[in-house]
Amino acid sequence: MQLWVGLGNPGAKYAGNRHNIGFMALERIAGDHGFAPWRAKFQGEVSEGRLGSERVVLLKPMTFMNLSGQSVGEAMRFFKLDAPDVTVFHDEIDLAPGKLRCKAGGGHAGHNGLRSIHEHIGPHYDRVRMGVGHPGRKEAVAGYVLHDFAKADEGWLDDMLRGVSDGAAELAAGDQGRFMNAVARRLQPAKAQSANKPTAEARTKPAKAEKSAAAEPAKPAPEGEPEEKSALQRLVDKFR
Repeated sequence: MQLWVGLGNPGAKYAGNRHNIGFMALERIAGDHGFAPWRAKFQGEVSEGRLGSERVVLLKPMTFMNLSGQSVGEAMRFFKLDAPDVTVFHDEIDLAPGKLRCKAGGGHAGHNGLRSIHEHIGPHYDRVRMGVGHPGRKEAVAGYVLHDFAKADEGWLDDMLRGVSDGAAELAAGDQGRFMNAVARRLQPAKAQSANKPTAEARTKPAKAEKSAAAEPAKPAPEGEPEEKSALQRLVDKFR
């Protein structure tokens, strides 16, 4: 059994914030994979279901970001899980928008939600770091993550969430590489398709062969004339 946690803040006011991308990811997974309706539990909202052969509990802490660890710790103790059984989906300002990386353990890098989880269950849980970009100045970070995604972000954001859902079963099975490939296929479809296309050289060779095979056969020389004429004979014929 696994516990997947999406980080965010509760309420309609925060629903579209960059800080809430973890909530968005879990909601997409629950909707696409037929999970049970969300219900209040563990100071949060939970939904249960299966991804492949794995039973997975999705948790959205409703404690506000800075106290996320309270909800996570309560759920983990109830299900008798260890920290490595927990995967946290969160916004990552150190990754460009549309980039996604998986990570096992490590520091919280100043993320208040991760900091709180560290305090309650330690650092040895897995993370899905979902890039939202950096505002450029450290003092602008708080305002940046607590603002809604820009309209220009809608395309890549939807693709990333679809990719996370596409690869959810692979992530549950422990195959982070396949999971990230599923996300990449959504975010870079042209690049993924080009990998399956033949090279330019391979494309041109059959075309040349076909053209050569379809060339018209040489016309026979008129009756009574030799197959080939010398340059001198052709010159003489010209002045006859």
